[in-house]
Order: sequence, then structure tokens, then C-alpha cells
Amino acid sequence: MINLESFKVLKKLSVNNIHIEPRKVKASYCVEKFTGETSIFELIYSYEHPYFRKTEPGDVNLASMMLAQVALNYGLFFETIEFDGLFDKTDQQFLKDMMENTSREILTNKLLVKNEFLKPPFDNLQPAKRDKYTQARLFFNNTQFGSLRLEKQEAETDLNKYAILSSGGKDSLLSYGIIKEIGEPYPVFINEAGRHWFTAVNSHRYYKEIEPHTEKPWCNSDRLFNWMLKQLPFIKENYATIRADIYPVRLWTVAVFLFGVLPVARKKGIGNILIGDEYDTTLKGNLEGISHYNGLYDQSKYFDNALTRYYKNKGWAIFQYSLLRSLGELLIMKTLIKRYPELQKHQVSCHAAHEMNGRMSPCGKCEKCRRIIGMVMALDENPEACGYSEVQIREGLKALANKSVKQIGSDAAQLYFMLLEKGLIEKNEFTLKVAREHSEILKLRFDHERSTLEDMPLHIRKPLFTILGRYANGAVVRQGQKWVETEINNDFLTETKYKFDGQNN
Repeated sequence: MINLESFKVLKKLSVNNIHIEPRKVKASYCVEKFTGETSIFELIYSYEHPYFRKTEPGDVNLASMMLAQVALNYGLFFETIEFDGLFDKTDQQFLKDMMENTSREILTNKLLVKNEFLKPPFDNLQPAKRDKYTQARLFFNNTQFGSLRLEKQEAETDLNKYAILSSGGKDSLLSYGIIKEIGEPYPVFINEAGRHWFTAVNSHRYYKEIEPHTEKPWCNSDRLFNWMLKQLPFIKENYATIRADIYPVRLWTVAVFLFGVLPVARKKGIGNILIGDEYDTTLKGNLEGISHYNGLYDQSKYFDNALTRYYKNKGWAIFQYSLLRSLGELLIMKTLIKRYPELQKHQVSCHAAHEMNGRMSPCGKCEKCRRIIGMVMALDENPEACGYSEVQIREGLKALANKSVKQIGSDAAQLYFMLLEKGLIEKNEFTLKVAREHSEILKLRFDHERSTLEDMPLHIRKPLFTILGRYANGAVVRQGQKWVETEINNDFLTETKYKFDGQNN
């Protein structure tokens, strides 16, 4: 019989041998099996400019935390995990808490659901509620940097500076466009080894021409994730050939990129870190009594709040949040394409993108592509502007008439309603069943769980909603099961103040 202990398949994971250069940090990920066999992979972050001094305790500490993040995905699978580096109590507690949360997320969203990557009988795990889900014992050592003394230092930051975790997607493009108007943007593209970088190529090239603060660190975390799959005996050997919209087991991914942004933010005194997450990425679920975040924790407001508290406890004076929590996908697309058409031209939201005539082009066949085609057409715009051909547009609309999209129900219903109303897709049993008008989708939405002003610092609210208000069809607040119209005025924007104390988590 398979139980959670059955997944504790490896003896020890060591993150050690940290090496620091001005433009590069790296560490060894050493996996020891119960047979005594060991395998090693080197995780690397490299930068275009110098950000690290190996004699500076703060730089060594940040490097240690950056290099530890990938390991947080594997607390279910090892007997012991050992971090060797320079960590204070705040770091250690953060790593313990985030590993425990990630273990629960992986259990509920990877191991207890249909997962094509799992070998039998590992695909037959039954739910069992526990007080603690991480199975590995965690140890923190400092064998390399004993001569360095880490002390908390209160840093000063500039609240007019914004580091933007950037890609070629609509969310980061819109975030950049807004900040370019109202502040000083620092777009940071983490060039992850592998095809994921293809989505960012067009926008990064454009930013390099127009934005002097553009940064492109490189990281090989994608290769480390794939290497780790080969160490897990419950993952099918042919995992690389399985077509699926999910990763086999990992769910702590955004933080791997986010910590790659921190050297830039720290050295440049940046007071804001922006992640492009929208209304529907903050979700709570429950599986047989086990609470979870639907596999989206590192895209949720709870993640942003946790990181902001971590920065505060470190003395860094940095806010982390999304400008877009009150917007759904359709309103994000509307604002981007209507206000920043030059940016929208560089949008690539397809993870099967390929090079064509010197630019990255979308595949036009995947779920993301048909969703983008549908939204752009519903807004009376032309998807050719961001690389879709006439054939891809036609086939995308045809596919929408027979296949659903990955949006929460009301958002999908509104999209299909608009497409049917404009005669862009066929009326059939499927589309007529899905399509329903939800006028709140094109409004700014505020509710207690997903979108509250407390999650956003006061200094950004008025300039942000002055822009967003021009493209939203008003604003609504959730009261019980209903959306109630509200006015975004000074009283609304200042009635609550941002809190660090965790009341919103």
C-alpha cells in the first residue's frame, strides 16, 4: 500500500560548496541515495554587472538564500536536507515555513491528483491529514563562512524605483508600461536555461533598445529541475516526452526567479518588487481536510505578503506586490492593448514558441494561444500584431468553439459571451452552455481574499488606479455573493493602510 512515507526515496540532499564571484554565484546540489551512490549538479546564477563581494556578509547571505530556493521543492522526498551557507534565524525560519507550505502544495496538487508523470503504484496515494507534511529533517551549517559575522542592517530604499520580474507575457508588459509612466522601472529578465526563455526574447530585445535599466541575469534552474527528476524513482523515465500542462512535481518556482532579482534590487536601492499576478491566482482549496492554495501559492497575494514580511525582518525596506490583483485577464489585455500597443506587439504567451524571421512566434495551437486569440478578438483588436497568422487566428477561434480555456468560470463565461455576441465563434451546444454575461469581469474587483488594498503600499494606489480606471468599466466590491458598485476616490484609496503584521495572510 502506498502512503506518504513511500515517497521518501532519497537519503540526503546537500546544498553546499557555495562559490561567489562579482558576477556569479553557484552551489552544488548533492543527492545521496540509500545505496550510497551520489550525484551532483551545480546551480548557477550569473549577472551582466557585479553584484557580489565574497567578503561582504550581506552578499554571502543573499547568495546562500538564492541558491537554497530550488531545494524547497523536495521536502517530501528526502530523509535529510542540509543547507551549508550563511543564514540568520529569519532565513532559517523562512526556509522551513516555505518548505512546509510547498510540501503540502505538492502533496495536494501533484501526488493526490491525476498526474501522468507518476509511475504505478505511486499514482494511487490516498489523502491523509497530518500536522506536518515535510518529511525531511532540515539542518543548517556554516562550514565556509565562519569568519563572517552577519548583522541586521536597516537599508534605505527609493519608493520611486520598481524592479519588475519580467517576461514576454501580458502581465509583466502591462506592469512595465504603467511604471514607465509613474516611476522608474527596472525590468529584470531571468534567462532560465531552456525553451522558457523563448517567450521573453522579443520583449527583452525591445527593452534593451528603450530601457537603460534592463537586466538579464542567467540561471540554470530549469536544468537542475530536470536533473532532479532523474533522481526520483517514482517519476516515469520518459517524462520528457509526456505532453502535459503541468510540471511533474515542482511548485516552488517563482521564488527561484524572484531571489535572482534581489541582488539588483538591493544594490540599486529599489523599494518595490513587482510580480505580474492577476485576480484569479489567489485561490484556496481543501482536499479531504488538507487546505492548500491550488498549486498557485507563489503567484498569490499570500506569497507577496510573506516575502514583504521577510524583507522587513531583514531590514531591507522593500515592498513586494502585483499591480494587477484587481484585474482579470481580459481587463489586463484590454489595458495593455489599448494604452500600450507598442508593448503588446512583443507579447509571447506561448510556451511552445519558436523562431521565425528573427523573432519568436507563438505556436497558435495550444490552450494559451487560443485564449490570447480569443481575448484580442473580443476586444476588437488584431492578434496579428503579436505574431499570429491569419490561419492561426481562424483555427484558434474554431478551437475555442469546441474546447474550454483555463480561466475561472466567470472570466471564461464573459469571454465566450463577447465572442458569441460579436459572431466570432460558432453557436453550438458547448459555447451556448459556457457563455454568460458577467459584467464585473471588465471592472476592477476588490474582495477580502484575492484583492484588497492592504496588499498594496499607499504610494502606488492613486497613480495606478488613475490609469486603470480609464479602461475598466467601473469598480466593484464583493459583499457576500454579490458584486456591489463602488467609486474609487481618495477615501476609498486611503481608508486602509498597508500592514506588515500578517493580518492579511
